[in-house]
Amino acid sequence: MNNIMVDIDGQRLDVYICQIKSDISRSMVQKMIEQSKILVNGKKEKPSYKLKVGDNITIEYIKPQETKLKPQKIPIEIIYDDNDIIVVNKPKGLVVHPGNGNLDGTLANAILDICKDSLSGIGGEIRPGIVHRLDKDTSGLLIIAKNDKAHINMSNEIKNREVKKIYIALVKGVIQENEATISMPIARSKKDRKKMAVDKNGKEAITHFKVLKRYDKYTLLEVKIDTGRTHQIRVHMAEIGHPIVGDTVYSNGKNEFGVIGQCLHAKSLEFKHPITSKEMKLEAKLPEYFQDILQKLDMS
Repeated sequence: MNNIMVDIDGQRLDVYICQIKSDISRSMVQKMIEQSKILVNGKKEKPSYKLKVGDNITIEYIKPQETKLKPQKIPIEIIYDDNDIIVVNKPKGLVVHPGNGNLDGTLANAILDICKDSLSGIGGEIRPGIVHRLDKDTSGLLIIAKNDKAHINMSNEIKNREVKKIYIALVKGVIQENEATISMPIARSKKDRKKMAVDKNGKEAITHFKVLKRYDKYTLLEVKIDTGRTHQIRVHMAEIGHPIVGDTVYSNGKNEFGVIGQCLHAKSLEFKHPITSKEMKLEAKLPEYFQDILQKLDMS
């Protein structure tokens, strides 16, 4: 139990708690208020309750439940590891979170095995603090938070677009521009709910690309995204007529390399460490299958 004497007028209850308790997310605070785990002057109030100087807040912490996920030994390359975060190089073909048809064998299962007891408990459940995602068939860098404060701070960095993400992509066709920006809103496809699509009523999506190398029928790109919409790079590149090689969802036609899954790799991340504020820059080399394709193109 924790007692707090309010020293400010007019602040929302949920916002105030988040400011003084940086290791609790706002959604968790609202859940605790709803469950009467946070009381004001001994009474349950709404999250929007406007505090007054002298109000007494009591907080009864919810002990996170054990996750139903099972730890599994799955080979994962660890790029960086400390007490607060772990950054891994996710291989192509590995699902990040369990879902329909993927109840185990996921990155989340692997992280549970690697991190043991040091994991985030945001949402009331001890679970891998995966703060952003990559598609199953996209490889590259992912950040996992080991505690709630790191999870919240890292999530805020991503939300505020303070994390610089660089991808490498091989696309079909020869792009003439050396550099360009694609700004097209993206929403769930009305024709196929499993796909995303450019939609004027969708959420803002901004993708920058720079040509690294041109081949006879392909272009190698460095891609930077300002927003993190689902399938963003894949949708944008397909929309401008240059789908990513191997992407069967957003591309039809010949796949001369026989690659399963798109040639898209999250190569580098730049961010501030969520606890120490140290500037971090991490890189993961291209996977072998991607390097092999580029080697074939270089020799052709």
